[in-house]
Amino acid sequence: MTEPDKRRQSDRRVATWLLACCALVFAMVVLGGVTRLTGSGLSMTDWRPVTGVLPPLDAEAWDAEFAKYRASPEFRHVNSHMDVHLFKEIYWLEYLHRLLGRLIGLVFLVPFVWFAATGAIARRDWPTYVTMFVLGGLQGLLGWYMVKSGLVDVPSVSQYRLTAHLVAALAIYAFMLWVALSLLNPRAGTSRHPWFARAAALTGLIAVTIVSGGFVAGLKAGKLFNTFPMMGDAWLPGGAFALEPAWRNLFANPILVQFDHRVLAVSTFVAVLLAWWGLGRAGVGGARRHLLLAAVIAQVGLGIATLLLHVPIALAATHQAVAVLLLTAGLLVTHQLRDAPA
Repeated sequence: MTEPDKRRQSDRRVATWLLACCALVFAMVVLGGVTRLTGSGLSMTDWRPVTGVLPPLDAEAWDAEFAKYRASPEFRHVNSHMDVHLFKEIYWLEYLHRLLGRLIGLVFLVPFVWFAATGAIARRDWPTYVTMFVLGGLQGLLGWYMVKSGLVDVPSVSQYRLTAHLVAALAIYAFMLWVALSLLNPRAGTSRHPWFARAAALTGLIAVTIVSGGFVAGLKAGKLFNTFPMMGDAWLPGGAFALEPAWRNLFANPILVQFDHRVLAVSTFVAVLLAWWGLGRAGVGGARRHLLLAAVIAQVGLGIATLLLHVPIALAATHQAVAVLLLTAGLLVTHQLRDAPA
């Protein structure tokens, strides 16, 4: 086997590993959404990255864990009716969420060390992968920083910290996916396709829309105005600019936050339709272009259904999952357009 063939084989192995890590991060985002929707996120009131791997193993350990939860604002103000058996139901989801985070760290670190030691990852590329690992560790720290905001006085996490936690997860996901795609499809030229910048801008719009959804989730704004296309009897209800200074309404006023998410979602839908049509006329995109269209249609439908049905857990979690799928489709199309046609 020639050296170029060996390099291509190594690149495919590394790309497969990165795609597996992406799948785990995807699962992590979905599980995180379910944890939030079921009110499980504040059930673990401390963070022990090493010793917290094992759950409570006997009745005494469960009683000790439950005692810590009883001291939290969520128990005092929301779940004071709970006994230890009901506590276990919310505890397990948060435990699995944190356990999956640890698993992702191991699935990333061990193969990376092997690939680096065997030369499958060239020394010049080590910083790229070390950066991925460091970002993953910081994401765990950010998750605990988010949880802490709900353990002080108010039994809910800060919408700013929740959205930052989501953005960090998606950034890590996009980073790994882009590197994996680049290993599978190295650049063939030096100039960009004319549609590259537009595809990148569209992917950015998708990302901004997902970020706005993070604020909707953090403020539970989806439980307001469960009508579409109007919000109740108005396109923009009164009170949308009630906070001072005015900029706070964009991030802390659930009325304006829901309105902004609607506007961004509709704008994304229209932009994807136009891009799908334009890419077709340009003769590029192929299956990736169709995936982008299918994902945005599914996402808008799920978003409207989630709103009209007052945010059922299954629909809301699926809505979050398809959001990541839509972002993935945008990244796939953008990556495909890195090279100008010969």
